[in-house]
Amino acid sequence: MEHEPTRSEGLRLLQRLARACHRRRRAVLVAWVVLIVGLFGMSSAAGGRFLDDFDLPGSESQEAVDVLEEHGFRSRAGFSGQLVFRADDVEDPAVRQGMERLFAEMEDVVAPGEIVSPYTAAGARQINGRGTIAYAEINLADRDSDEYTEVGEEARALVGRTEVPGTRIELGGKIFVEPSEFSSEGVGFLAAVVILLVAFGSVLAMGLPIITAVFGVVTGIAIVGLVANGITMPSFSNQAVAMIGIGVGIDYALFIVTRYREGLHAGLRPEDATVRSIDTAGRAVLFAGGTVIIAILGLLVVGLAFTRGLAVGVSIGVLTTMVASVTLLPAVLGFVGRNIDTLGLPHRERAQGADGRSVWYRWSRVVQHRPRTALVVGTSLLVLLAAPLVGIRLGFGDAGNRPTSDTTRRAYDLIAEGFGPGANGPLLLAARTPGGPADLQTLGALSDDLNRTIGVAFASPPIPSERGDAAIIRVQPATSPQDEATVQLVHRLRDDVVPRAVAGTDLAIEVGGATAGSVDFSEYNGDRLPWLIATVLVLSFLLLTAVFRSLLVPLKAVVMNLLSVGAAYGVLVVVFQWGWGAGLIGQGKEGPVEAWVPMMLFAVIFGLSMDYEVFLLSRVREAYDRTHDNSAAVADGLASTARLITAAAAIMFCVFAAFVLGEDRALKMFGLGLATAVLLDATVVRLVLVPATMELLGDRNWWLPGWLRRIMPHVDIEGAAEPAPASADHDQPAREEATLVH
Repeated sequence: MEHEPTRSEGLRLLQRLARACHRRRRAVLVAWVVLIVGLFGMSSAAGGRFLDDFDLPGSESQEAVDVLEEHGFRSRAGFSGQLVFRADDVEDPAVRQGMERLFAEMEDVVAPGEIVSPYTAAGARQINGRGTIAYAEINLADRDSDEYTEVGEEARALVGRTEVPGTRIELGGKIFVEPSEFSSEGVGFLAAVVILLVAFGSVLAMGLPIITAVFGVVTGIAIVGLVANGITMPSFSNQAVAMIGIGVGIDYALFIVTRYREGLHAGLRPEDATVRSIDTAGRAVLFAGGTVIIAILGLLVVGLAFTRGLAVGVSIGVLTTMVASVTLLPAVLGFVGRNIDTLGLPHRERAQGADGRSVWYRWSRVVQHRPRTALVVGTSLLVLLAAPLVGIRLGFGDAGNRPTSDTTRRAYDLIAEGFGPGANGPLLLAARTPGGPADLQTLGALSDDLNRTIGVAFASPPIPSERGDAAIIRVQPATSPQDEATVQLVHRLRDDVVPRAVAGTDLAIEVGGATAGSVDFSEYNGDRLPWLIATVLVLSFLLLTAVFRSLLVPLKAVVMNLLSVGAAYGVLVVVFQWGWGAGLIGQGKEGPVEAWVPMMLFAVIFGLSMDYEVFLLSRVREAYDRTHDNSAAVADGLASTARLITAAAAIMFCVFAAFVLGEDRALKMFGLGLATAVLLDATVVRLVLVPATMELLGDRNWWLPGWLRRIMPHVDIEGAAEPAPASADHDQPAREEATLVH
């Protein structure tokens, strides 16, 4: 008697919210519009800067950056690029005159003095031995992503209108990547529309999840722009927010709208159906979204500005879609009323009347009839897909991975042809030289040693700073920036060549540059990944234990989700690292798995997998509590949720897979990993492994020690209480509103 009123009070909270949003729908809709307009206005006027900050405090590459910035080499501490050109003879007076004019104009775009021409003494080695390929080095200090984008646009426009007879000109470097005119978000969005039309059979019903997701995602992106003032956000934060936000936003609204339609078909009035849908499916949405946010925020244990910003940004996007689902959606349902099936398609009656229970119920019984066979087959498939994971190599792709339609890929190929692949990612050895000439003499001897080192194509003489208190040596590897041999060279220089050269002196030499920085970042991420996995696993296990009051169900869920994540990792290795089918998705050649992708992928996949786990097992637990028949409960739970989960997973799959069609390699990889994991989770895991393992475990699924049962808090995912009927005077405006909409 003491417990029930408290629980009822908790149930009434969402009921009151849903009823208030339904009755004050105009105010809620106006509030959301004003919120979006206001946030976007503030973000445009006072939004923060987006910056790809791969700084790794305490690493050797970061120490090298500090030396460069402190001693007059600041431009070399930022991104670099190249203006590459090819001619029959680059020394031809007409070619030289035209290119020098272009260099002068390019300095106006970049900054005075930041172009190292191959026609100067400093750039003497920037013309190949045959005199057919040359490049000017473009040094850029650290800037935010908008400034880099502006420089890239102006530089591409300048080169596009420059004509030097008999000369081919290309731009190399990340900042000059040509932007894609293709909208991967749009493709995923259209695919979601089609799936919703098939699932609902009604244009109006289809539009509700779309509206909710759009409002939530747009609001999230605006907030991320403001948060970027205090937290470093990577340049693709908005794309990541859109990718995850559209997927979860449509899914969450899909669950709520489905419950709303069920309520109407059961004879409830629109307001009561709205309250019931928010108090049941809406409650599950809040829990599922909270689980996703917790999993993503697990990235904070990595301790890097880059991953911290990405985690916060995506979490904001998920949060705003959750809020839109339980506030904006009830208001929109108030406008729609009983007309939700208006503009129905020809198959609507079949979609509404089809009893998916019979199909999925029979499938569950097939699996449960041979659970060991299903378990072995399903697990073997996931293990087989995950097997390539043992050979995963973390790193960063280079321009060689881009399609040849991009100027940076063509520049990369020209430099590799003329100077060797390592010229696309030189190393910078930086040192403070308080000893003056003696230190420079040591660096000169080191340069000689470097030119005799296996894996080094060329090492420059020491280049002193203007004040003479520091110097750098430019080292060109014999292999490309993303090659494993280049990683080994970095370690060989740090562990052997450099220490041997400075033995007996006080000189400290740091091996840095973008290539060395990517090595440090990748290895740090690889070391921290187990900590992230452990943190998310423990939190998920505790959360599911509290929800389902069981030890084996959460343990099973954690193991299965690990298998699906491992399988997604394996697919990434096969496609991006081994290059199988890379051409089909627009990849130039194979390369390492982007260092940040496995961490972000694990957090997001685990959170989304928990979503479907909660939606399915909450129905199984409900049936088990009612019948105490484990086999029937599993079949009933699968039958009642499979169609909805399949539609939701199909939407997620299409939204994520659409990013594979884009140009950015990292987002391609992220999208393919998410799409693969969702597909496997909705098919192999939910339709095969879950019913098989739960059949084998029987009643042991719900075992919980008595002492733990007594202290475990009760977590109610879907409120069971029916909403109180609205009074007639409140229902009348709803009927009038529905009539107006109709």
